[in-house]
Amino acid sequence: MKQIITSIGVGLLLALSPIATAQDLETGTLTIETEAGPQTFDIEIADDREEISYGLMNRESMPENAGMLFDFAQPREPAMWMKNTLIPLDMLFITSDGTIQMIARNAQPGSLRTISPGMPVKGVLEINGGRAAELGIKPGDTVDHSIFGSDDG
Repeated sequence: MKQIITSIGVGLLLALSPIATAQDLETGTLTIETEAGPQTFDIEIADDREEISYGLMNRESMPENAGMLFDFAQPREPAMWMKNTLIPLDMLFITSDGTIQMIARNAQPGSLRTISPGMPVKGVLEINGGRAAELGIKPGDTVDHSIFGSDDG
């Protein structure tokens, strides 16, 4: 009887947890215009409170040219962290016009350190750690996606 109650309790806890799975998220593509040429990513879009809070937690891997775009709707100064995140990430902080303002490179899995650009941004793109450097992505480059008023996505 105790085991049944425990199983029900765990099941209820999981049912009530705001876990966003890949199947729940809108998907699309975006392009980053770099000095070396356009770089295209297949993305998931986190655009509500629960999706933004959960982000890429508990993912063991991510395809090379994949990422998650956090759409804050209105510009705000985000406070990102890596709690329960298992893979290193590059975080690209993007203004309303699609300009990359800052890149936090190789954010460490599991870190509770707050990562912020120190200014309001419209969105954040998380990609595999080290990928921005590999592709020559830098502050000042432009992200083409519909949340930034362009045609992609």
